[in-house]
Amino acid sequence: MDFDALLEELDRNGLARTPPVIAGAQGRSVEIAGRRVLLFCSNDYLGLASHRALKEAAAGALERYGAGAGASRLVSGTMELHARLEERIAAFKGAEAAMLFNSGYHANLGLLQALAGRDDEVFCDRLDHASIFDGVVLSRARLRRYPHRDMEALEAALRRSKARRRLIVTDGVFSMDGTIAPLDEIVALAERYDALVIVDDAHATGVIGPGGRGTAELFSVESPRLVEMGTLGKALGSFGAYAAGPRPLVEYLRNRARSYIYTTALPPAQCAASMAAIDLVEKDDGPRKRLAANTALLRGLLAAAGLAPPGDGTPIVPVVTGSNESAVAASRALLEEGFFVQAIRPPTVPQGLARLRITLSALHEASDIERLAAALTGVVERLPS
Repeated sequence: MDFDALLEELDRNGLARTPPVIAGAQGRSVEIAGRRVLLFCSNDYLGLASHRALKEAAAGALERYGAGAGASRLVSGTMELHARLEERIAAFKGAEAAMLFNSGYHANLGLLQALAGRDDEVFCDRLDHASIFDGVVLSRARLRRYPHRDMEALEAALRRSKARRRLIVTDGVFSMDGTIAPLDEIVALAERYDALVIVDDAHATGVIGPGGRGTAELFSVESPRLVEMGTLGKALGSFGAYAAGPRPLVEYLRNRARSYIYTTALPPAQCAASMAAIDLVEKDDGPRKRLAANTALLRGLLAAAGLAPPGDGTPIVPVVTGSNESAVAASRALLEEGFFVQAIRPPTVPQGLARLRITLSALHEASDIERLAAALTGVVERLPS
């Protein structure tokens, strides 16, 4: 294969990417190429990644348990911190049991590979995360996509289904649009048409719901048909992922999910940090309230400027520019003005819908957001029409 030619093609189409290197820790601002800039594209929604409680918990676990788990979970890699974190997650989510995965990507691959097969159908929102679609491919089940949050289309597809088993898989908060899935309606359809529901709460855990417990809490949904997947590396500031649900289902996943079985377990220090994060979320709603206030402020400022970002009041605020080139140009212009906001391009979003994806944090100050809104308005106005 001619990789030089493939890279040139990516560059011609405005799709070439180079990861920016950040010096130091995540926070309200970061250092890139020797410049301190305000960070508006991290998923550290509550500002916990550099919180003292998480660092102290991780340091203590590192000293006591070492740097790594040394083996996969079903061999000798399950340490007491893994078991304690799983119990803590189950209690936090109000589930019978929970299990850890090494990332959200691993979790979705493992869940779908284990729970669906050739004779089954998986119904996915068109805007679901890429890992969900990759999991469906790995499972060899038939994929049925329905238009974004269109419950009539989903019901029609379920009604037509003759599959052995039916799974409905949806993001809780959609990562590129900031919209929220109507989980109560989805679970009601699952009960009507004998389906299982998997909700990917990667961007919901710690962020939405009265106690920050995610989409199910927001809609007051409890069902034995519901499996909640989420990550520990976004609002919780650590690393890893989980699946929570009925105990028999979780124990089945332990025995069938290949992305759980065939990989070394999470480092124990990450488990300790994650438990500290959950403690903070439960004990102090101040960061979540500040995040909500920051979100409302930015959305209001952009709406007043005529940008009107889509979304349901979540801290994911997209500003669609259209072309790949315009998104990249806007991102670079903002960086010059001291704001780090990444351009999001295909295949992450559909062709022609490239965008700036702004994410807010509880660490941001009102003045940061006001300055960003002013700079963004000017940058967008200067883009070629």
